[in-house]
Order: sequence, then C-alpha cells, then structure tokens
Amino acid sequence: MDRTMSHQYRTIDVPVQGGALRAGVWNPTDAATGAPTVLLVHGVTASHLAWPFVVDRLPGVRVIAPDLRGRGRSNGVEGSAGMAAHASDLAALLGALGIEQTVVVGHSMGGFVSVVFAHLHPERVSRLLLVDGGLPLDVPAGLSTDELVAGILGPTAARLSMRFADAGAYLDFWRQHPAFTGAWTPELERYLAYDLVDDGAGAFRPATSYATTADDTLDMNTGSALPAALAGLQHPTRLITVPRGLQNEPPGLYAPEHLDRLLAQYPGVDHERIDGFNHYTIVMSPAGADVVSAAVREELSAVPTR
Repeated sequence: MDRTMSHQYRTIDVPVQGGALRAGVWNPTDAATGAPTVLLVHGVTASHLAWPFVVDRLPGVRVIAPDLRGRGRSNGVEGSAGMAAHASDLAALLGALGIEQTVVVGHSMGGFVSVVFAHLHPERVSRLLLVDGGLPLDVPAGLSTDELVAGILGPTAARLSMRFADAGAYLDFWRQHPAFTGAWTPELERYLAYDLVDDGAGAFRPATSYATTADDTLDMNTGSALPAALAGLQHPTRLITVPRGLQNEPPGLYAPEHLDRLLAQYPGVDHERIDGFNHYTIVMSPAGADVVSAAVREELSAVPTR
C-alpha cells in the first residue's frame, strides 16, 4: 500500500466474466467512515493511473478507478470488450466494494462507458461527469474499423503495435508527444511506465492491444449501446470539453458546430468548454486536474444526503 498526503492507495482484483479486473482504491487519510465515493473511468488506451492528479485534489473522498478490461493489469481478461461489457465490469467492481451508488466520472472512452453504465445499471449511478467524451464523435459513416481507429486515434493507435527495449525508451517516445509539451511530470512517467508489459520476445509493448482498441472504438461509434443509453439518459449529466485533441490540435474531439448539434439533441446535458487544455492535459496535469476535481466536488455536493 502506498500513501500520499491525502489518500492511502491500494489495488484490488475483482472477478469478472473472463478473468480478474484490477482497480485502484484511494481511501482518504483524513476522513471518517462514510466518506463520499467517486468512480473514475479512464480512456481507450489508458489505465487507472491516469487519475492521481485528480485524486490528490479530492481530500476526504474515496476514489475507485479500474483498469478497464484489456488495459493495464486487466489486459488478461478474456472475451469481447465493448461498452456493455465494461458496464458489467463496473457493476461487479462496485458490488465487490459494497458501493450501492456513486458519482461516475468518465474521460474519453470512459465517458462512453459511463453513459452506458448509467443506462444499464441506473441504480448504481447518482450523477455523471463526462470529460471530453461520452457524446457521439463526428465521424463519417461507412468507414472500415481500421479507418475509424486511425481517424479518431491517429498515432495513438499506431503506438500499440510498437515494441520498446525498456521503460526508458518508452518514456523517450512519449517525451516527443505534442500533447505533453510543457506538461511532463513524475506522475505522468509513472502512468506511462505502468502501461508497459513484456511481449514474450525480449521487448516491451503497451498493455492495450490494437484488437481491443479497435473493438471498443467500433462499438462506441457504430454500436447500439451508446445510442440507446443517450436516448434514455435520466441522470444529471455534465460534460466538459476542451479545444485541443490527442495531438494538441484544434478543434479537439468536439468541434463547436458538431457540439452545438449534440447539445441541441441532448438538452439535458450541462456543458462547459474549458480553454487552455488538450484531451490529455485536462486530466493528466495539475491545472487540468484542478478543473476536473472542482467539478467532481460540485457533483458530489449535489447528491442528496441519504
């Protein structure tokens, strides 16, 4: 168990269909039993260690964050992925921890997972906070799976097929990434090093496979789970978007015109655009975590006291 100033951190493994789901649990060091809980759900090639910046800004709050199936130390879970499968895993995780209901925060693909989770397990969710994800992306119809993945993820997808000599080589690769110019931190290094697994041939590879990423990307953009969930959206939902994307490029995942159409279609979603961040740094930087953690605290304060 590791300890930070505000939380004690441990990992757990929870049985799910196809294997064991790894999750991080941060218990507050300065709160009595009954601390509020928030569930944080990471993006398409990330892990639970995408969240420490946010966690450190939530003193007094218990934080649960899984490695989604196919990612991190859950990359050995067998069977298909997809939004509904991830939702079932989240329900199993909360059940194992005895958590009846919680605020759910989803970043990137985690936002899509969170929306579907709220639809399939509505009793488990009190409020939704979506961070640069969760509403449909503006992608052309008729693309092949590879075209869809390349169009949305670009070099992020290509990285999944690369091999690295060691963690140092992997960190050197990421140091050139435009999203993290001026935003390199020890926490980021820990997150990136955790992503590496032995490829069985003397080198290392990212924990997430291309096949898993492709399956999930296809499902969240062309599957039926997300449209059904959005059509039946019943939980208070807040969406934060940023003006720069995975390569620090404008206009980000949600161009203003596309976003306007979405918000007209889903008027129950409360939206705010936060300048100065890209798709990664809104979560994985001190300043971005300030924004997200403040929103989390506001969502927690809006949950009725039982």
